Amino acid sequence: MAGPSQTWVPDVLGEPFEQLTLSLGVAGEHGDLVATLVRSIPNPVMTAFAPLRDVDVLYVHGWSDYFFQRELARFWTHRGARFYALDLRRYGRSLRDGQSPGYIDSLDDYDVDIEAALRAMGHHPAPGGNGRGPHAAAKPDRASTRNGRRLVLMGHSTGGLTLTLWAARHPGRADALVLNSPWLELQLGPLGRQALAPLVDMRARLDPRGTQPAVDFGFYTRAQDEIGSLPNGEHRALWRPDRGFPTAPGWLSAVMAGHRRVASGIDVGCPAMVLLSTASTPPLAWRESMTSTDSVLVVDDIARAATKVGELVTIARIEGAIHDVFLSRDVPRGQAYDALDRWVKGYVVPD
Repeated sequence: MAGPSQTWVPDVLGEPFEQLTLSLGVAGEHGDLVATLVRSIPNPVMTAFAPLRDVDVLYVHGWSDYFFQRELARFWTHRGARFYALDLRRYGRSLRDGQSPGYIDSLDDYDVDIEAALRAMGHHPAPGGNGRGPHAAAKPDRASTRNGRRLVLMGHSTGGLTLTLWAARHPGRADALVLNSPWLELQLGPLGRQALAPLVDMRARLDPRGTQPAVDFGFYTRAQDEIGSLPNGEHRALWRPDRGFPTAPGWLSAVMAGHRRVASGIDVGCPAMVLLSTASTPPLAWRESMTSTDSVLVVDDIARAATKVGELVTIARIEGAIHDVFLSRDVPRGQAYDALDRWVKGYVVPD
């Protein structure tokens, strides 16, 4: 098998997207693991006076997912930001034959993927820290940033949990954090999670890659199909299967460990925005309400958990939104972008 690409090449999304394969130096089931960075870079001449011309955005997808949201990238690039999206190891563009899709046994392991992406973007940790404490100012100071560029992290669902934990472990690295329906708490709630954790952790020790009962009945995919927000093409069946990837005890234990950390209270060290639907629909049987509610997470529990990730957290509840608020129907999707735009003007655009 050929080694990872060292140059940017055209992406499956077409222009203006390019991709770069990142070597992680980590052995997997069938050779070394890789991650894939996708980028869309606006014309520097056209964006010379744009409000976010000094901003780099790094987006991380959710479970059983990959980056395909062209409209989301345009939101940022039209404001002058450089947009990057990371397909983590064993996901999407980074998934190789024979690998267990999405498997990880510690969310901390994604530090390698994220750091590889940041290096490719030109963001290196400053020697001895960057002089910014764990409590960053609400308004970012452009003069204090590395290489004159600021970093905005954006994560969806499991990607939101991953980036939240990363930011808390690396205070001062990110200037802002945007979370799109982040998976900050188990669907059973704190008490259910505490009761289930010992059983999950025991299975993770004994049989980390063992099989578990299927929990995704395809209703979320059906809702997106009815809305018309899913991608077309040959990659969808492999990279975003209708009923999700099979789950394993080791993976679930890793996610629940992340939930415990959030519940104990952490600080991402920068302004954070959390976008959520106003309501959830339990994914037990198909209901038409799934096209206008979150049928994956219990949004009220996520809203409560979001208050524990930092000192400055904005929560926007979008009526009619689905789990990925930016894949909702036109009206709620527009409201989500409007809310994000207002927040960006308040906390990302410099004074």
